[in-house]
This record gives sequence, C-alpha cells and structure tokens, in this order.
Amino acid sequence: MRPRRGSRPVCSGCHKPGPTYDHLNLRRFEFVPLWGCMVVFLYCMRRVDCRGCGVRVEAVPWGVGKHQLTKAYMLFLAHWARKLSWQETAGSFRCTWDKVCQSVEYVVQWGLEHRQLGPIEAIGVDEIQYAKGHKYLTLVYQIEQQCTRLLWIGRERTVESFEQFFTLIGEGLAGQIEFVCSDMWQPYLKVIRERCSQAIHILDRFHIVAKMNTALDQVRAAEARRLARDGYEPVLRKTRWCVLKRKANLTEHQRFRLRDLLRYNLQTVRAYLLKEDFQQFWDYESPSWAGKFLDEWCCQVMRSRIEPMKKIARTLRSHRALILNYFRAKKQLSSGVVEGLNNKAKLTMRRSYGFRTFHVTEIALYHALGKLPEPDVAHRFF
Repeated sequence: MRPRRGSRPVCSGCHKPGPTYDHLNLRRFEFVPLWGCMVVFLYCMRRVDCRGCGVRVEAVPWGVGKHQLTKAYMLFLAHWARKLSWQETAGSFRCTWDKVCQSVEYVVQWGLEHRQLGPIEAIGVDEIQYAKGHKYLTLVYQIEQQCTRLLWIGRERTVESFEQFFTLIGEGLAGQIEFVCSDMWQPYLKVIRERCSQAIHILDRFHIVAKMNTALDQVRAAEARRLARDGYEPVLRKTRWCVLKRKANLTEHQRFRLRDLLRYNLQTVRAYLLKEDFQQFWDYESPSWAGKFLDEWCCQVMRSRIEPMKKIARTLRSHRALILNYFRAKKQLSSGVVEGLNNKAKLTMRRSYGFRTFHVTEIALYHALGKLPEPDVAHRFF
C-alpha cells in the first residue's frame, strides 16, 4: 500500500493534516483472512511535522496505535470470541491466543469509553468466585426490563470495593436509582444504606430460600447421624432431595418416599413442614399482610426447638423491612435476573477453563455481558 500522490498525513494526536517529516520502516497489518488465506497490508508509515503536537506518526483509517491487526480484524476476532472460547477462536482463524485477547481488549476499552451509563433505575449486586480460594468478584448489573447489562466489576466483596462503583457513576446517577437488589452480605447492605438511601432495597428471594434449604438439610443430616448412632431404622437415608425439591419437581418414587417419611414424628419432618408453610409468604400482595404472616411464622419457628430453623427466623427478623420491600416494589424486581447473569458470567469463565489474571477476567466479562458499543468500520465480515 502507498499513500495517494500529494496527500498529507494526518496527525495521530490532534487528527489534523500536516507536512510529511519522514518515513518509517515497512510495517505489516493483518487483515481478515479470506478463503483461508492470510491477508496482510504492507505500508511505510509517515511521520507528521505537526505544529501543535510536534513530530508524530500519522493516523491510518485501518489501524490504531501500535496494534499489528487492523480494526476490521480485531472486531472480527472479538465477535467470534463472544461465541467461542478464545483458544477455539485462535485455532479457527489460525492466529494466537494473545491476538484474540488484544482484539477483545481493544473492543472493550473503546466500548467503556463511549458507553452511556445513565439513566439507571434498578441495579442488582452479587458476587461470584473467580479463582481458587476465597477470591471473589463484585458484579453490578442494570436489571431494568428494557436494559439488562453488566455495569461494573470490582475486585473482592468489601465495602471499599463496592464504593468504587458509586464513585464511578457519581452522586447524580446514584440519586436516580429507585430499586436495588442484593443478598444479605453486610458490606453490600452498609454501602447501599449510605450511598443509595433513597432507593427501595430488595433482599434476594433466591438466597432466602437457599438459606432455608441449607438449614433444613443440616437438620436432616444431624438427625440421620443420631438415628444411626442410637440404632434406629435409617428412615432418613436417601431422602435429601425428597425434602429439598419442590413438590411439582418430585419424581414418582420421591413422592412415595416423602409420603412415608411424613408419618414419622421427626425434627426433619417438622422443619420440612415449616419450610413448606413459608412458601405462602410469597403469595401475598400487601406488605402489611405479608409482614403479619412473617411475624407469626417466626414466632412458630422460635417455639419449634430446631436450632438451624431458629437461626433462619432470627435472620429474617433482623432483615424484615428489606424483605417486605419485595412487596412494596409490586413483585416487579427480584434477583432472579442477577442469578441468571451470574450463570452467564460463570459460563464465560468455565468455557475458557478460567483466566489467570483479574484484568483478563474483567475484559472477558465486560465483553460477554456489558452490551458495549463497538467502533464503526467500513466493512464488517460477520
């Protein structure tokens, strides 16, 4: 490739044309392969004698910075990296994993610089584990009906980490948030209470049910061990999913097993009945009547003498107001959307068998879930 005769190079700093200062050595730019054949642009870059910026290398429309790939090729690889793992993308188009990573990083950085954050009405926050040990990511999503996307990724699940999100969006956007969905993790509750106090804070229904199932399983396991130690018949053997699954999801064998189990006077049976009774809580429409049912259910549990269930009752009492916000929001929002996006984030990492660094994990998740804008090119090959 050669520049047009009489053309003036464009400064890469101010993007204004200027006189040619000199020419650099021949440089190659990789283009989208056609019919399985490698396509390369060869061009001698010119340097511009710019009045405002000094001597600068010219800007070319097909490339950016010192990247050896053209913009079209980077967008092409980034598009396929969203559908396949990065290693599969590199193998399919006969390039290296590093080139795929550079392409995704360029597209993500451009998208983060040009995306529009606001307006934001509803957000959801949760954490996922991304490496061995207790290493977590704090993920903040926008969970409105017309827009569902990843807004921010933070390292660890601490107060300092979560506060960086509100620093990013500023007080103006934070004041427009009307609904926040989260779990019962104390650092999240503290930051939301301090930085987003005007929003209706909805506790996660998914985690409440999960904690109750965990308590029920603890009761079942402890009682099964006690029965085996005292020499009684192992009636609780292989009954874990009989008491944890919904009735509608039970198999025919599990339904018969559960029917036989309910005939015994066991702590597991009483805990199971308490758990099933609590499901009526989600059928209420009025926050007042839902609160009355919650208070009566907690009183009943506290008299049951089943310690794991009593612990759940104490937790629900301490978060009573936040739990009832689910009804004040007319049941329109819950963390079900957040859990679904978390599954997509885990799938993105699992598909590549994990990433070694936080930076690569960050750009991979933004690329998969951020719905970021992409730079315009003359031709798209996907």
